[in-house]
Amino acid sequence: MSASHDRDDRQPEWDAVRAEDDRYVGWRDLTAWRSTLGRLMVTLTRRAARRVGRYPALALTLLIGVVLVVALTAASVEIYEAVAEADGVAGLDKPVLQAAIAARTPSLDTAVTGFTTLGGPVVMPILAAVAVIGLAIRRRQVSPVLLMAVAAAGSLLMTIVGKSLVGRVRPPLADAVPPYETSASFPSGHALNAVVIAGVVAYLLVLRQRRWYTRTVTVAVAMLFAVAMGLSRVFLGHHWLTDVLVAWTLGLAWLAFVITLHRLYLSVRDLRPRSGR
Repeated sequence: MSASHDRDDRQPEWDAVRAEDDRYVGWRDLTAWRSTLGRLMVTLTRRAARRVGRYPALALTLLIGVVLVVALTAASVEIYEAVAEADGVAGLDKPVLQAAIAARTPSLDTAVTGFTTLGGPVVMPILAAVAVIGLAIRRRQVSPVLLMAVAAAGSLLMTIVGKSLVGRVRPPLADAVPPYETSASFPSGHALNAVVIAGVVAYLLVLRQRRWYTRTVTVAVAMLFAVAMGLSRVFLGHHWLTDVLVAWTLGLAWLAFVITLHRLYLSVRDLRPRSGR
């Protein structure tokens, strides 16, 4: 095992010091920005925080993120239309659906339908709320709730904007497993929400997990859940493969922004605005 992997096991006192500090994932300090773009972002945020306070500065960053959400969704629509016209990735939609139909059995249909319900507009918000409220109570912090609220709002906005701009028709009902859905198909809200919500929960858990292998399992479970949720939508004939691929991409982009926003908060949380002369 490499030295970087067993550091956690050799340093129990290090764990004790950092167990209640969200700044660290393992030995990595999340307020230490390695990339040029990251250092630029934190410098600008710190300057803004010294002028107006950290919360207004972060609110401005969040507003930029909302603009980013709309821009990313619009860009994904343009890419989708270009690919569809060229019969590229979209050319896989019908063959993949036919393969899913061939693999269906009554028992498998029931099992996958039960699983996909977890990612729906009723169950998924409940699961997310229970998870983050539990983490907030345990840590005596409101940040898990706020982080999830921002993540879920952006995910919902992406789904609404994408469906409104494209208005793509779902696969034929004859090829789908009930219960049927009638909203626009692109992008898959189940797949997008699964990436974002499972990703945020995994991120919050990883911040307090002391062992590298525990963190690895947490991330792997979140990834498996998001992938399985997206594939379940295709298997049941509720979405085309393209809907899910774009949803995964958008979800990962928004998840990265939310984590970056939290890191910016960690980087400026001790700053106070300068008093006027």
